[in-house]
Parts: sequence; structure tokens; C-alpha cells
Amino acid sequence: MRYSYEFKRKCVEMYRQGILPDAPDGVSKKLFRDTVRKWVRIEDAQGPEALKHKSQNKVWSVEEKYELVSQVLAGNSNKSVAFNAGIDDGMLYQWVRKYKIYGYNGLIDKKKGRKSKNPDMKKINYNNPRKLEESEYEELIRLRAENEYIKSEIEVIKKEIALREEKEAALLKAKKQRSSKSSAKKDIN
Repeated sequence: MRYSYEFKRKCVEMYRQGILPDAPDGVSKKLFRDTVRKWVRIEDAQGPEALKHKSQNKVWSVEEKYELVSQVLAGNSNKSVAFNAGIDDGMLYQWVRKYKIYGYNGLIDKKKGRKSKNPDMKKINYNNPRKLEESEYEELIRLRAENEYIKSEIEVIKKEIALREEKEAALLKAKKQRSSKSSAKKDIN
């Protein structure tokens, strides 16, 4: 059922006053209550204008999709990220699922519609990329090795910093103990 903007605003205001609006005929109370709660969260996240009907849907770029998916993978809930972005949580769930299966290429929109009658046209298959040439493969191996080397260097530096901090903490502790012993001797005299 499609609700008007005024009806949505009225229901949100009633909900904020602690009054649950009556469900329209043919809609279950629980489903309508959940819908009103969803409207409240959308309005809180994006303002009252978000409840208006859009004339056309927004087209999401791959980078925007990746940004939202990375927020979900970082630990934020699906629903909170979806409400803040102004999309349905089911759509975001699909993007996360595709990203987990196909990686970044899964977020790229696939061609829709009937297949071309001309089989000679170049077809791009995003889920099965082309085979690498010898030079590209060698470069990939070199870059991966360089990446591993840099990661190991970072680990060594982190360990050196941790050891240095541990040594400084031990020296500070020893200094405190010496000063407390010397102050205890002064108190006895």
C-alpha cells in the first residue's frame, strides 16, 4: 500500500507522542507498527523530506555501494547503515551478499534485458575476468611479494615500538620503587 507524505508525517507525530496510529483496512497491526517505526528512523536519520515519494530511484555508483558495504563489514548493523543512506535494508543486504561472493566486481550492475542478437559484439564478464598475460602475471607476483615485505617491515617496527615502550615502563617502575624506598628511609630518620 502506498501512503501519502501527509499520512506518514501524521503517523510519525502520533508515534512520538506515544499514540500508536490505527492500521488501515487490510493491513495487519504489527506490520503497520513496524512500518511506522521505520518511518520514524528514516526521519531521524535524514529529516522529514526523506518520507516524500521520489519521482525516480537513485542510481548508486560502485564506489557508493562499496562505501556502504564496508560500513556493514566494519561492524555496523545492516539496518542502521541502510536508514542513514536512505535505502531499503534488503537492497543493502543483497549488496553485502554479492560483495562476499564476487568481491568488488559483484557490486557492478549487470546488463539487464534481452541478450543481443548480434553475437559478434564484445561481451564483458565481470565475474570471470580475463586471463593475465605473462608480464602482468609477473608484475602481480612482484607486487604481492613487495606487499608481504612491507607488511613484515611494519610488524617489525610495531614490535620494536612495543619493546621500547615496555622497557621505558620498566625503567619508570624501577625509578618509582627507588624513590619510594629513599623516601621511606628519610621518614625513619
